Amino acid sequence: MWRGIKCITDYNTRDAQCPRDPSLPDALNNFYARFDDPNTSPSTRFTPPPGEEPLRVTAAEAAVPTCLKTATIIPIPKTSTVTGLNDYRPVALTPIVMKCFERLVMAHIKDCVDVTVDPHQYAYRKNRSTEDAISSVVHTALTHLENKDSYVRLLFVDFTSAFNTIIPQTLVQKLTTLGLSFTLCNWVLDFLTDRPQSVRIHDVSSSSISLSTGSPQGCVLSPLLFTLLTHDCSAIHPSCLIVKFADDTAVVGRIANNDESDYRQEVEHLEGWCRQNNLCINVKKTKEMIVDFRRGRHLPSPLYIGGTAVEVVSSFRYLGVHISDDLTWSKNTSCLIRKAHQRLYFLRRLRRAGLGSSVLTSFYRCVVESVLSSCIIVWHGSCSAAEKKALQRVVKAAQRTVGRSLPTTTDIYTFQMQETGLLHHEGPHSHCTCNCLSPPLRQEAAEH
Repeated sequence: MWRGIKCITDYNTRDAQCPRDPSLPDALNNFYARFDDPNTSPSTRFTPPPGEEPLRVTAAEAAVPTCLKTATIIPIPKTSTVTGLNDYRPVALTPIVMKCFERLVMAHIKDCVDVTVDPHQYAYRKNRSTEDAISSVVHTALTHLENKDSYVRLLFVDFTSAFNTIIPQTLVQKLTTLGLSFTLCNWVLDFLTDRPQSVRIHDVSSSSISLSTGSPQGCVLSPLLFTLLTHDCSAIHPSCLIVKFADDTAVVGRIANNDESDYRQEVEHLEGWCRQNNLCINVKKTKEMIVDFRRGRHLPSPLYIGGTAVEVVSSFRYLGVHISDDLTWSKNTSCLIRKAHQRLYFLRRLRRAGLGSSVLTSFYRCVVESVLSSCIIVWHGSCSAAEKKALQRVVKAAQRTVGRSLPTTTDIYTFQMQETGLLHHEGPHSHCTCNCLSPPLRQEAAEH
């Protein structure tokens, strides 16, 4: 059905293609393996204590056959215009048998590890999403700005090839502190070391390279292993907060009385933690935003990471939502409306093709409404009346095309607030506990 819809709408993804350069696969393979050179220390397996039950799925000695951890990298251009090797995203293809086994190991790790050990990691956790990470950042900032003589500095950290820089020995040492058995840690260590890797573009393949650093992007276990590696990356000062969604990291610095010492020490501590764990901060893509409702106040001194000043921006797209330095949502709503209007064109094409109302409604719900309702709990309650009317105009345009009534963005917002326990019905009236709460406070609000 989806293929038919794309044919009717004449949809062209215009995906960027890798050039047919026979030297490109080897160049990319060496580029992806660049983090393996500094990692010269050999990996050391743990000696399981007597009586520890072995991992009985691949082998009792907790080893992974080489054929099962061999990866073929398919580079995917990140943008339509490629300017360098870093513009190719390395997607690893591994045997399906290994992916099935990884799911078994992942379920076993989740049963053994307390996921609440890192309460501010929102990726790959049950009942957690990007919406929760964004609400934690915004709620923390708004709560602090209620105090006198206060402002907030938001640092959005970007890492360079975060998954490719994992040191297996460092990872398994942390896994042991989290309570995983030595046998399972040895299996993870063997899974990540001596991994044959090659790059394939069209029908040309590179020579194979054996890696002992990083975790392949595309493997089932890679995201979970990265979040466990970063579980001890937390704020050391009560006035700061580090919010993580996989490798998307935000540092919230609550500044009072112009004293930024805690915030700057927090950033220095984060730099040190990254050096210890072989993570590299990409300062060019790392941005800072200063939220200050007081007018006419002098700008704080710039922040430096690795001797380079971090660029201060007026807005930043964090996990798909545009956050502005005045904590208004005009830019975010305008971007959503523009994207929804682009997709309404395809809806009209389908109607002219004679598709029924039920198909048009399903297409609208999947393609247009999903855009308008993205993280709606975070921003809709603070939107202006004009912004809500602009959103409703998009819904009305879709209604005329579909030929039936559609839920408004306010209806969607109210429904989702009720589902999360933030909006309670009291007879004919409803009561909203808050517009944006972090998950720890969300449970408290629901109980009240």
